[in-house]
Amino acid sequence: MRRALAGLTTRGRSFVAAGATAIVCAVALGERDLLRAGVLVLALPLLCTIAVARTRYRLACARRLEPARLPVGHESRVDLRLENVSRLPSGLLMVEDRVPYALGGRARFVLERIEPHAFRELGYRIRSDVRGRFRVGPLTVRLADPFGMVELVRSFSLSDTLTVTPSIVPLPPSRLSGAWTGGGDSVARAVSAAGEDDVAPREYRHGDDLRRVHWRSTARYGELMVRREEQHFQSSGTLFLDTRRSAHWGDGPSGSFEQAVSATASIGVHLVRTGMSLRYVTDGGEALPAGPSEGAFEGLLLDALAVARRSKGGSLSAGLAALRGHGAGREGDGLVVGVFGALSDEEARAVSAARRGTGTCVAVLLRGGPDDGTPQDGGTAAGLLRAGGWRVVTVRSAAELAGAWARAGKAGGDFVSGAAHD
Repeated sequence: MRRALAGLTTRGRSFVAAGATAIVCAVALGERDLLRAGVLVLALPLLCTIAVARTRYRLACARRLEPARLPVGHESRVDLRLENVSRLPSGLLMVEDRVPYALGGRARFVLERIEPHAFRELGYRIRSDVRGRFRVGPLTVRLADPFGMVELVRSFSLSDTLTVTPSIVPLPPSRLSGAWTGGGDSVARAVSAAGEDDVAPREYRHGDDLRRVHWRSTARYGELMVRREEQHFQSSGTLFLDTRRSAHWGDGPSGSFEQAVSATASIGVHLVRTGMSLRYVTDGGEALPAGPSEGAFEGLLLDALAVARRSKGGSLSAGLAALRGHGAGREGDGLVVGVFGALSDEEARAVSAARRGTGTCVAVLLRGGPDDGTPQDGGTAAGLLRAGGWRVVTVRSAAELAGAWARAGKAGGDFVSGAAHD
């Protein structure tokens, strides 16, 4: 009852105040008619309070996000199902699903009546122009009487999480020369198609991989033959993101940090989908080890980048130590792709020294516009990286990455946002 009285609306409180005032004045003036009117005005909100307080609705709620992970600027649909599981029909319901302001604000609905064991389905769309992880829900139901005197708020505990990932730029299918440490499936397919004579075949057994079928021996013996042994090649790589606050400039989607995160997501998704075993490293050290599967690691990487923030650290030492500890750049250890903002000469030398042997290392440097006072071409950092054997791709934004990546893959050279750099 106390909760119900606390739920009196402005109209209900006004009726209570008017009724109490009329009763006091009636007693003071001895007016019986005014006393009757005051009692009636006071009794109406109190009776509504009792009626709402005795309401025993049993409601069940279910929510579905489709999709639950989406890139920046895309829409997700939220479907709600509200079911009355009691034997009594519900009254007027005002339903509100709590939605963060970044996703578009609150979603409100008014339901006049839900029959016993019936349900209502509601839906709305949400969209975010900033990446992050957002909580959608819980659902709040407001119970009100027909006169609008009392309003009780009851909330469900169920909530869901929407992950908004960085925007991804599709990269061309061409591979950087030297990026793969072995052939993997490509070598296996070439051997099975050509059928070298020095391969020792055996008869096919249940459970053998069909990619190991040796077609020349199959044609010779008239039954399926497979290679006894196959050399497996592991394609591995490391993705590095410089998150230091001092290395980036600008705020919002056009800032260098957001562009760096988008470029990292684009490169990571592209490499993982080509079958590369990838790990993710930041200036603070290793953030994600190599994933067990393509789909699993892609999701983990996008989730990590969705909540990536600028770090307060001013040094790359921890991240470069993680690269060296994994043997970054040594022959047989795969591709290393680093996405950087502004690098000083000392930092560029440290990054350059992280490369070992003849491995392929690619540095993606972000440069500013002509009028914003930000680094134009990375200063001498690009030259120091090239001197250390790194390939350098310089872009103004992630949108320019596709063209630079394609040219770098064809020629293995260094490119600046659309033009070859000598």
